[in-house]
Amino acid sequence: MKKRITSILALVMALMLCLTACGGKDTGNTDAGNNNAGTTTETSLDGTYDITVWVSEVDGVKELTQQQIAKFCEENPGIVINATVEGVSEAESATQMINSVEDGADIFCFAQDQLSRLVMAGALNKLGTQTAATVKELNDAGAVKAASVGGELYCYPLTSDNGYYMYYDKSVVKPEHIDSLEDIIADCEAAGKMFAFEMETSGWYNVAFMFATGCVSEWTTDADANFVSVNDTFNSENGLIALKGMQKLLKSPAYISSSGADALTAGVPAAVLVSGTWVANDAKAALGDNYAATDLPSFTVDGKSYHLASFSGNKLLGVKPQVDAKKGAVLQKLALYLTGEACQNERFAQFGWGPSNLAAQATDAVKNDAALSALAAQSAYATPQGNIHGSWWDFAKVYAVAAKTATTDDELRAALQAYEDSIQGLFSMSDEVKNAFTVIGTVNGTNWDMDFPMESTTDGVWITKDAYDLTAGTEFKVRQGLNWDIAFPAANYVVETDGKFKIQLTVHGEQGTVELIPQ
Repeated sequence: MKKRITSILALVMALMLCLTACGGKDTGNTDAGNNNAGTTTETSLDGTYDITVWVSEVDGVKELTQQQIAKFCEENPGIVINATVEGVSEAESATQMINSVEDGADIFCFAQDQLSRLVMAGALNKLGTQTAATVKELNDAGAVKAASVGGELYCYPLTSDNGYYMYYDKSVVKPEHIDSLEDIIADCEAAGKMFAFEMETSGWYNVAFMFATGCVSEWTTDADANFVSVNDTFNSENGLIALKGMQKLLKSPAYISSSGADALTAGVPAAVLVSGTWVANDAKAALGDNYAATDLPSFTVDGKSYHLASFSGNKLLGVKPQVDAKKGAVLQKLALYLTGEACQNERFAQFGWGPSNLAAQATDAVKNDAALSALAAQSAYATPQGNIHGSWWDFAKVYAVAAKTATTDDELRAALQAYEDSIQGLFSMSDEVKNAFTVIGTVNGTNWDMDFPMESTTDGVWITKDAYDLTAGTEFKVRQGLNWDIAFPAANYVVETDGKFKIQLTVHGEQGTVELIPQ
């Protein structure tokens, strides 16, 4: 992979832009996102620009973004933008950019925990001084911090809503029960309805129990963005309490592992769903007059109550460094517009996304929104999501899977010890393991919780040591170093037909081709 080469090229481009600006040529600069910023005039940006924009894959976001770009052009006569807008999940966009910055989008959305990786890969163009000052003035402090590395702004806050809370059916969950996990479970069981909480399949959600008891998982990186240490206290008495609390729901017949709004309309519908603002409209449609949202409840172990916590975060909008300084200035100006008050209000109205823009947050519509009010209430118990090792997301599923079947404290402690051993193993990993590729997914009955080894056959070609019976619909990825920083293909590989196959990866430059080899 050519991450370091990409980073160096990005720095060289930035230096060229700086030298050009210092020379006094009217070619634009990254502060052109501000009116009257720097030495760039409005007319100096006139021209036609072909750009690629990656936005959320949520239905309608692409179309709204196209409309907003058209409006930007109307408000900036002389600038013509031919935009190819594509839907790419925030979880995938950063990985695709890092795998190939050159082939990535000019403007792209991503989740805040990916910021450090993108900066180190040279995938983001740091904001100019005046543009940064404008962003700081217009957005809440948490969002500005989320968009910054080392005190410097590298992107634009898009939302302040990347957290989760509880949607519920008012006809099932009694008002006096909304603060008690145990009572809510009893209400669901009595009504024959489900309680949807993605625990076995998502560490992002199940840490609500760990954080509730005071556990932490804090990761430290060096200057090259390599993970060097972790302060993780999950394997502790507090972690044991968290798993006991988790079991209250895991062992209930009402439990279903889901964070999607479709759980509310399933054959046996859920009366409770733990999710975020991205499902607000669907939740309202599913629950109708019985729609309600609030912060997460508390659970009780050995007579002590613990309020469920959560991760919190932001969605961000980044601009890729450009060789053409004038195009770079237009992109920065467009990014500032797309994350401005008007566009954030439109996304709130259409998708329920919570604004980071202070003026948008102050509107009556936002302040009176049930979902955002629930998010605000939950924020008192939220931990901002930092930079986390890519393998952690797999490790954090395992203790929840174990807790569902465990019957003794010793079994729960064993699950926590296995979790800690996996984490510590990351820091004693050999170079051979760091460079090797493995397969992970729903292969051989697993559920994204086991890596299957591959071996290098020729330069750039890796193939699984064993052949597997794969059924249509099986999904997997090939990743390097038990991590998600480098993984192929960009979206999950989905098996189309049943058969016995080996899985092969061919790496060519920064790209990788995955294919099935019949056996």
